[in-house]
Amino acid sequence: QVQLVESGGGSVQAGGSLRLSCAASGYTYKMGWFRQAPGKEREGVARILSGSGNTYYTDSVKGRFTASRDNAKNTLYLQMNSLKPEDTAMYYCAASPRVYAGRGPLDERTYTYWGQGTQVTVSS
Repeated sequence: QVQLVESGGGSVQAGGSLRLSCAASGYTYKMGWFRQAPGKEREGVARILSGSGNTYYTDSVKGRFTASRDNAKNTLYLQMNSLKPEDTAMYYCAASPRVYAGRGPLDERTYTYWGQGTQVTVSS
């Protein structure tokens, strides 16, 4: 069992930046960030493979968000720049202990462990 604890959320004006952190209690094959805005379904934002560092982003955040990981600390980060009001959501960290063949990088079904979430609010 891996526990995930997010931090770093807050309120910022449009165009600003925030960095989210997710501390994991153990090593996992991949980690990801998801978000859920009020009244909307949860969506995948970014994924990083722990071994290679390979990253994947949903189109709406490409060029603005950067996922990274410190394997020594088992910590995942999400640097969010040029934030927009539509980025307002509860952000969740998730992790998977293994490979799921044939599934997309942000397929929620491939993530076993989930954090409690941290709120990000972007005002215009």
